[in-house]
This record gives sequence, structure tokens and C-alpha cells, in this order.
Amino acid sequence: MFEHARADIEQAGVQRNPVRDLVRAVTLHWIFTRPHALRALGRLIWLYQASGLESLIRKLRLTRFLPERLRALEPLTPRVQRYFSDALIRPIETPANRRFRVGLLTGCVQDLAFSQVNRDTVDALLANGCEVVTPRAQFCCGSIHAHNGEMELAKQQARRHLETFDLKQLDAVITNAAGCGTHLKNYGHLLRDDPAFAERASEWSAKVRDIHEWLAKIGIRAPTASMPQTVTYHEACHLCHGQNITRQPRQILKAVPGLELVELPESAWCCGSAGIYNITQPEMSQKLLRRKMANIATTGAEVVASANPGCSVQLHAAVRESNLKLKVAHPISLLAQAYRSAKLTSSQRSLDALSGQEGV
Repeated sequence: MFEHARADIEQAGVQRNPVRDLVRAVTLHWIFTRPHALRALGRLIWLYQASGLESLIRKLRLTRFLPERLRALEPLTPRVQRYFSDALIRPIETPANRRFRVGLLTGCVQDLAFSQVNRDTVDALLANGCEVVTPRAQFCCGSIHAHNGEMELAKQQARRHLETFDLKQLDAVITNAAGCGTHLKNYGHLLRDDPAFAERASEWSAKVRDIHEWLAKIGIRAPTASMPQTVTYHEACHLCHGQNITRQPRQILKAVPGLELVELPESAWCCGSAGIYNITQPEMSQKLLRRKMANIATTGAEVVASANPGCSVQLHAAVRESNLKLKVAHPISLLAQAYRSAKLTSSQRSLDALSGQEGV
């Protein structure tokens, strides 16, 4: 309802002004429709952060010279990773005990700021018998366009995804970003009137699965390595309300030996990110974030698990601002770490056994 209302507002030109139109043209129409442009921007941000310039500017409090709105947004700048998903994941990765063949969506913000989560997702899928197909330099899913009333651009991005993945060869298409997943599952409805893509879009919607949802469906292989830590789980709005996925992330966390899951009070309350809500309504967004962080503090957890990049950026900013000794991690990353730890332990045992035989 909101998306169609915003589309009507955009068509009517009610909110238009030159500055707003320029920002939308640069972001929605250019950066978020061209993967290489988005990555070029990400590389510039990475250089700014890795060089220490960001830390120096913050230490000298030079951000106070920014306009008020930008000054409020600066702490929310995500930490861009050195490597994109293409450098971390091969186009096709196959486990020894293949049971399924799935495609992986690497996302746009997820690819820039949380590419390691994509690597973790592949590792978790491989550990559960899934061959993973990951197309290179993927497009934005179009959710940011749909949320901002640009429905034609959202349809364009959806068509690009449908042309990127060979659905006939896949058992499922996997997403690990809650906000993207809700929109991706809506392709069937979005392109229902498109004679060239309606059938493929319907098949797409039937095959798109959130990573937690998929692993719970096929049966999670419990890791053998113990990972002692106290974790609380923040539910992304798009995951619990948009996709009705609440049990499965907890099931994954409970599958990790040694991990103690402490329930978060008001876990399904918004953290204040809400897409671009922290940009358009910063005061209310911060109020929601403070409430969320206060609830997290009551759990005594060492780690807060979050399955949406927008939520993670918001929570990371709050942790830095408060100087808290608290980690923010995707549930799948915690699962993948346990799988890798078990593999390392097994390899060490093999080396120890070999060394013992040589000694004999």
C-alpha cells in the first residue's frame, strides 16, 4: 500500500524540488542500477576508512562543520569491506555430498559492507549439502526503488535478476538479507502483468528462500565444535513481519553447541533503521535505537544477532557510539564459524595422528 501510494505521489510530482530530484537521480537512477558504479563508490569509502582519514576527521571533530542533516547521518556510514563477494566466492562451489543446487543473491549493501556474511552463507550451505551458484556483480534487487515509489525501476531490476539466474537448474534462490528477501519474494506480484516475465517471476517467487528458512526446511546439520558465547537475537521487521520468519533463526542459533541464546525483550520492535527511516526521520529513529540498545543491555549478551544489513549498520553505529564490548553478527555467520572451527579441529587431529605415526 505504501509503495503504490509513493508511486502515485512521484507521478503527481507533489514533493519534487531540484535538490531532491538530483539526489534521487544520482542514487536511485544511477548508483543503484549499476553494480560497478556502486562498487566504485564503495571502493572510495573503503579507501577513506582504511587510510585512517575517517578516524582522524572524527577525532578532530571536523564533522561539526557538516550540515546538520549530514552530521547526524555520518555515524551511520557502514564499514565497507576490502573484498567484494566475487573475490570471496567462486561462481560455483560444490560440496562432496551434494543434495541440492541453489543460487545465492549477494545484494548491494550486503556486498559492500557485509561480503563476509555472503561467504559465511556459502560455507553454511556447503556444510548442508548444497551446491552454490553465485553470478558475478549482481544488480540491486529493486527494493530501495519500490520503497521510494520508483515502481518502473523496481520492475527493471527484477527483470535483470530473472535473466541472471537459470531457475530451471536451481532448487532454491537464497537471500540472507531480510529487507531484500521480502521484496524478492514479491516479484511474482510485481511482474504479474508483464507477458514476457510473468511466468518466470511466479516461479522465482516460489523458489526464493531466506537462508534460515531454507536450512530449517532441509534440516540443519549441527556443528560438532563448541562455540561458548551468550547471544541475543534482534528480529528484523522485514523478516518477522514481512516474511513471518521467527522460529528458524532461533533454530539455527540453538544448533550451535555451547551457544546460549538469551531472548531479547521486545525483540520484534524496530531498531529504527527501517530502510531509510534513519535518514528521513532521524529523531524518531534514534529514539527507537536507544530503546533497542537498552533492551539488549538487559540480556548481558556478548553478541547481538541480526539478519538484515540495515539493522546491522544501525546497531554497529550504536555500539561504536557507546563504546560497548558487544559484537553484531548475522546468525549464519555464527553457524559458519562453528562449521569452520569443527573442520580446523578435525584437520589438527589428523595432523597430530600423522605426527604420532611418524614418531613411531
